[in-house]
This record gives sequence, C-alpha cells and structure tokens, in this order.
Amino acid sequence: MPSENMSLQMVTVSNNIALIQPGFSLMNFDGQVFFFGQKGWPKRSCPTGVFHLDVKHNHVKLKPTIFSKDSCYLPPLRYPATCTFKGDLDSEKHQYIIHGGKTPNNELSDKIYVMSIVCKNNKRVTFRCTEKDLVGDVPEARYGHSINVVYSRGKSMGVLFGGRSYMPSTHRTTEKWNSVADCLPHVFLVDFEFGCATSYILPELQDGLSFHVSIAKNDTIYILGGHSLANNIRPANLYRIRVDLPLGSPAVNCTVLPGGISVSSAILTQTNKDEFVIVGGYQLENQKRMICNIISLEDNKIEIREMETPDWTPDIKHSKIWFGSNMGNGTVFLGIPGDNKQVVSEAFYFYTLKCAEDDTNEEQTTFTNSQTSTEDPGDSTPFEDSEEFCFSAEANSFDGDDEFDTYNEDDEEDESETGYWITCCPTCDVDINTWVPFYSTELNKPAMIYCSHGDGHWVHAQCMDLAERTLIHLSAGSNKYYCNEHVEIARALHTPQRVLPLKKPPMKSLRKKGSGKILTPAKKSFLRRLFD
Repeated sequence: MPSENMSLQMVTVSNNIALIQPGFSLMNFDGQVFFFGQKGWPKRSCPTGVFHLDVKHNHVKLKPTIFSKDSCYLPPLRYPATCTFKGDLDSEKHQYIIHGGKTPNNELSDKIYVMSIVCKNNKRVTFRCTEKDLVGDVPEARYGHSINVVYSRGKSMGVLFGGRSYMPSTHRTTEKWNSVADCLPHVFLVDFEFGCATSYILPELQDGLSFHVSIAKNDTIYILGGHSLANNIRPANLYRIRVDLPLGSPAVNCTVLPGGISVSSAILTQTNKDEFVIVGGYQLENQKRMICNIISLEDNKIEIREMETPDWTPDIKHSKIWFGSNMGNGTVFLGIPGDNKQVVSEAFYFYTLKCAEDDTNEEQTTFTNSQTSTEDPGDSTPFEDSEEFCFSAEANSFDGDDEFDTYNEDDEEDESETGYWITCCPTCDVDINTWVPFYSTELNKPAMIYCSHGDGHWVHAQCMDLAERTLIHLSAGSNKYYCNEHVEIARALHTPQRVLPLKKPPMKSLRKKGSGKILTPAKKSFLRRLFD
C-alpha cells in the first residue's frame, strides 16, 4: 500500500554524474536497475552506453555493462517509449521493448529494439539487444509517446500511441528546421513475434497527445493527461483503450471516462498489483505539479485520488524543472538543476522518493523501471519530455561488488576532440549535418580507426580511403595503423632489416675441379684465403 508519509532522501552520484541528464530511462531486470540514454555517444569506457545503477546507503554508482556478440548496436536514445514484455502473463522472465527516441544528433528514431539478459553473475550482466523489423503500418519516428503490452485470449500485442515528430520536410525551413508537431492520434498494434504493425483510427481520439501517463492491465490501457502541442493545453484526459485478440482480426475500442487529471511529463510508479502513484510533471508550462495521486485499478474500474504529498525540499519547490524515472518498489528517482550560485555546483541534484513501505534491508534494496520527465533547457518545448509507464517487477536482493570495473569520466577526453564529428585530417569532409552511412557496418556514427603515431588519435575510415574489408580487418586485429598523414613518418622510423652474411661453403667438400682427387693441404690453404 502507498505510504501516507512518503520518504524523500537526497542521494549522491559518485563517478559519472554528467551522464544523468533529462531524457534517460531506467530498466529493471530481476531487481537490478540499469541506466540507459546518455546525451552523447557511448564512450570507450562503456561502449554499450548501458550502466548498472547501484544504489547503497543513498550513494549511486554507475557500472558499465556488456552486450553479447550477437547483439545489434543500440544507440543512446533519449525520451524513447519503453515497456516490459513477457511471452505470456504468467512468465517470470521479461524483456524490454524500446521504440523511438532522440539520438545524440537530435534525430528521431523509428526503430524498435528488444533487450534481454543472457548471462548474469555476481560481477556483471550480459545483455542481448535485437532490432525488430516492422512491416505494415509502421509508426513514424517519434518521442514523448508510450508503448504498452496487452494480453487477451492467451495472446499478447504491443500498443503504441501519441508522441511528437519533426514536421514534414516540405514544411521545414532553415529557421524552423527542428520544429516538432503532434503525431496523429492513431493507435498502433504491434505484433512482436511477426513484426507486423497495424494502425487504428478511433473517433474518441481527436487530438495528438504526448508525455501522457500510460497504464496497462490485462487487455486494457488507460491514457491519462498529456500535452497537446497544437492547442498548447493539458486536458484532463482519461481514455480506456480495450484490445480484444480473437482468432481473426483484433478489435480495438476506446471509451472516454470522467475523472481525469491535467498533467504532463509525470512519473508513474507501481506500489502493488492494482495500485500506482503519479509523481511530478507539469500542470502549466512553467509550473510544476506538486500534487501526488493514487490510481487504483480493480474490477475493470479506475479510481484516481489525491494523496498526502511528500515533504518537498526548498530546492525542489523553487526549481523550474524536474525530471526522473520509476525505480520500482514504489520508488522514484528525481533530479533538479544544481544551484548556480555556489562556487562548485553540480549540474543536477538527485533524490529518491519512496511511495511504498519497504521491508527489505537497505543493503539489499534495488529498484525497478520508469522514465524521465523534462527535456533539456535549450531544446524545443523546454519543459515537456518524459515517458510514463507502469511496470512492476519484484525487487530481489543482489550482492554488489565494489571491485566491478566502473566508468571513470576523468579518463575521457573532450568529445569535441575525440568524438565522431572531429576534423581528422586537412581533407576531412565528415559533417554532422550531412553525414550519411558509407560502410555497411555503420549505423548511427561514422566508422573510425585509431592512428598509432605519437600519443595516437582517431581518424575517419572514409577519409583514409579504406576499403570496408580493410577496415574490418584492422578493427578485428591488434596491428598498428598509421593514417595517411603519418604513414611516411612511421616508415622512416622503422629500423632497416639486418642483412645476414653469406654462408661459407664447407671446406670438406672442396675438390679440384675436373678431378676426383682430394686437394692437398697447400691448395686447401690457398682456396681458404681466396674465399675469405
């Protein structure tokens, strides 16, 4: 049950606080929480960009994770739609579905990924990530939307709704190139097994919505609140979308229910099987919503009521923006901007808010997933970005290991110098605004190769005129490589190979030419002097 006295506790982040910015997501696997969605491209210290979020004694450590060799590349998407997916309703193991979101280039993704764990021990977890190809009515690239899974008649189906996308290229100008618009209010059913997507137009859904709260239970999804960019309003929406999955075509219907709430970019956490708590969000563009609500789902009915708010700190009360994710176990992870008045100030301060009684020992506490709220200041629509979802996973104890290799941001150089968009040579023409994949191995970044001259530096494989076969060969091996500018220098530094002396013929076989007689000692001595 939700506690009427919610507990708010400030936490410290030890090693890579700069990665935790608005737009990240949390994923919970068997009680262990994983951070996903850094703002830049993954660094060499953690090439996967997925970290284990280890919380102990109000202290947070982010530890890098690895992916299996058969995994696809997963870009660090911010503001994607995510949800858990089980093969059937009674299954213990689950996967995560990830759709859409923003790439570090501020482009929108239309891809769908499936994340699962293939190996786990005390020291590290190995993930497998696969990309799902969709056919049919494929949803356009978007962010700020929701995806959930419904279960009906022994079958399951993904339901995607809402979000924002860039305006069509025919309507985009140089001044408004990054302008976004509400996606059409279509409901998409996605069959994860066969990769089929079907779009449904429901008369009850007239306006596009984004950053709404989405709750799924069995064959029903409830849509609460949200923001309509076209009208710039946060209507008190409450929709019930029911999906029936008979042997034939699915049946989708929508009902408008009374008693909705006006909120956008809120965070949802599940406290038990049938109860959820809504935290945070905005009621106006520049006004946070400080009220918390309990949502009860029983007997195919939904009830929303206010609950006692936590004791918000002055910093939280006075901050203009806040963001966070559901950590599970009825706990929310919150972030607010740091105090610029201080001499040394962090970019963000972080808190954990416990909305439910916690009977586990603090040494063993882990949390489940949620999504973020609030977009970066400076991006379009300054206070509107989040994904709100309802997952529930049992919190299991785990043994942390402080000897795990941790990410150290001090080891990283400025990404403007070592990132993918560097000027690697005088003739480099790789431009962040015009770059397109050149090699088949490239996905969302140019292929790079390391030049071993001096302290070493990174260069673009395309600028070095490398054939793809050569690129793969050099990337797989440990041989040193020198770029076009330094290859001659490298050759000049090579030590000339030592020339072996001519091998002397054996004296015992020397005989007088044209005769079979053995040479006398005097002749042998003469011949030795001759050959020497």
